Amino acid sequence: MDITEDKKEISSAVYAAVIVDISHEKVDRPFQYHIPENLRGKVRIGTCVQIPFGAGNHLRNGYVVELSDRAEIAPERIKDISGIATENLPAEDVFIRLAAWMKQQYGSTMINALKTVLPAHKKQKELQHRFILWRMPLREAKEFYYECERKKQYARVRLLKELLEEPDGRLPYELVTGKLNVSAAVIRSLSEHGVIRIEQEKYYRNPVQTQEALAADKKLSDEQQHIVDTVIGDYDRGERKTYLVHGITGSGKTEVYIAAIDRIISRGRQAIVLIPEIALTYQTLMRFYRHFGDRVSVMNSTLSVGEKFDQFERARHGDIDIMIGPRSALFTPFPQLGLIIIDEEHEPTYKSETMPKYHARETAIELAGLVPGGASVILGSATPSLESYYRAEHGEYQLLTLSKRLTGGTLPKVEIADLRQELRSGNRSVFSLRLQEYIQDRLQKKEQTMLFINRRGLAGFISCRACGYVFKCPHCDVSLSEHRGGKLVCHYCGYEEPVTKICPKCGSKYVSAFRAGTQQIENEVHRLFPQARVLRMDADTTRTKDSYEKILSAFAGREADILVGTQMIVKGHDFPNVTLVGILAADMSLSASDYRAGERTFQLLTQAAGRAGRGTLPGRVVIQTYQPEHYSILAAAAQDYKAFYEEEIGYRELLMYPPAAHMLAVQIWAQNEAAGIEFAGRLRAGLENLHFKDAVIIGPAAASIGRINDIYRMALYIKNPEYQVLVVMKDRMESYIRKLTEAGKYAGLQVQFDFDPINGF
Repeated sequence: MDITEDKKEISSAVYAAVIVDISHEKVDRPFQYHIPENLRGKVRIGTCVQIPFGAGNHLRNGYVVELSDRAEIAPERIKDISGIATENLPAEDVFIRLAAWMKQQYGSTMINALKTVLPAHKKQKELQHRFILWRMPLREAKEFYYECERKKQYARVRLLKELLEEPDGRLPYELVTGKLNVSAAVIRSLSEHGVIRIEQEKYYRNPVQTQEALAADKKLSDEQQHIVDTVIGDYDRGERKTYLVHGITGSGKTEVYIAAIDRIISRGRQAIVLIPEIALTYQTLMRFYRHFGDRVSVMNSTLSVGEKFDQFERARHGDIDIMIGPRSALFTPFPQLGLIIIDEEHEPTYKSETMPKYHARETAIELAGLVPGGASVILGSATPSLESYYRAEHGEYQLLTLSKRLTGGTLPKVEIADLRQELRSGNRSVFSLRLQEYIQDRLQKKEQTMLFINRRGLAGFISCRACGYVFKCPHCDVSLSEHRGGKLVCHYCGYEEPVTKICPKCGSKYVSAFRAGTQQIENEVHRLFPQARVLRMDADTTRTKDSYEKILSAFAGREADILVGTQMIVKGHDFPNVTLVGILAADMSLSASDYRAGERTFQLLTQAAGRAGRGTLPGRVVIQTYQPEHYSILAAAAQDYKAFYEEEIGYRELLMYPPAAHMLAVQIWAQNEAAGIEFAGRLRAGLENLHFKDAVIIGPAAASIGRINDIYRMALYIKNPEYQVLVVMKDRMESYIRKLTEAGKYAGLQVQFDFDPINGF
């Protein structure tokens, strides 16, 4: 049913099914309420209503999810809706259906799903501009002005003189009370005497503050034009598809997005552009703003509640055509959504870590099918996720490629520095000798350098600095993590072995966990290159609202020679004067206790390498590693996605990991460790009794951090080739968990479901 549902159907509805605003499984179902006469026609699907709930009839808020003219139980037992919750806006029917899908697909309560898709639906105070205008004819106004002069009514004279000189015949109220120093009492008196009138105009908070002129359209390359023509051609034929745009770094994906959106807008539709990191927002927003002007807005976590609310209101009323932001921007209530773009679609930030643990990619595709008229979806990346590329290979998505750099330049030259060899030659610095030479050369040429420290996966893994050997689980092919008490533990199956100080491969005593951060790197740069101007970009230097923009703008303006940072510096930024990128500890994420370690390493290294040589000057990249022979590092150095994919997908198929199969993580929190272990064991036994075909159950095992704030954490992992089989298993577990917890034995125990988990637990 559309939001503009038939008025007769609304007015004839006598009963409403309401989801109560309580996040608890026991009330995670609709309750039927009677719609009193005075609310008939006002209550519709999505309306937030006040209802008496429970034995004490306490007033609660709830969302209407269905209307009916039939009672499901005896009419005398059905309570009346008390009223409409005026502080909440009605929810679109599309988003209620999307919330129901998310609850089913990802495991959650319906109210949590609704709160996810309706993030800014609490009404905020409207902002009003007030203006003062003439009420009487101009000739009479002049006579009144002269009379005020004669009577020496100076406050009135100041106001009326300014109003007479104003071509529009209207003045902002704040100007009159501020600069003209006219009191509210004087204004009120003139209004009561019929001399002036006060008008109010609603205006929206706008987070986009720029005076930049609109840029002219850029001429697209043949490859770019082919992608735009394909997407729009399909759209005009009524075909709504999902496209994967695989473009090498610097190939001009953003220009493709802008051209596609331009043509979608000309067809009376709107577009959502998702970006993974807040650090990207400013640069991406400016590129869109230069083309579309104030028809663009932005959504991110630095906005106030009022700003977020106003951006959704602007979208709802058609004041903007494009919303840019992280995954929450997906729920922008555009009335005629036609295109959803997910840039850098491989990024893990598109997966929610709170219930429901949805992925923006799948949710966007579902939303595209729900909106009136349907929408197309474009996924873009230089290093697509294995899930997306696998689906493109199997025909679910249409693969489109950009194989040339927009500037006409070539990809940077990449060198691999073997840190084992550096150690043998006596170099104990975090920089290889070649990288030191290249940095010195760039400083002399007045060119810029980016130094990227790969800290992803820094969870205490142990390696040998002499030969690069990493201690791994013999059963799961993931690295073991160092735990207190001298143990190395696998976070997937629970395998343990004692920590050893001697490398089992080469006998070296250089066995330790890698410890290095951006601050240590910055200090080392200052020590080796005292003349260099250095900026650092990490979680510590980007705490304030505008810190990202300030650091990026300073580096783009050549106020620094070297930018040191974590992965936030390598995502999509375009600095033409950067000709050298140094990737320090490239294999850090390779040794994370995660089956995606190889994929993440390849993506990070390829994205980092792509920052060099984006202008007319040639670029160079140095990848420093203890594992120079690893396939993900070799493929990243060659910028060869296909070679990496073929190798990696073979391992995934062999071990039944996504996307070759699907995986469900059942995450358990328990206040009592013994009760948690017993509960997890019973859960596994219950699953085994169901005898699901091709289901592989692993665990229960301790989580990567087994205890936080005295809460014990453990997990079960279930693999199956079919996603829907895991959904059915999740439904059976929810029912079984309710029975176990209702008995009261497992009080204080919590369970969450994570499908195809992106991050470790």
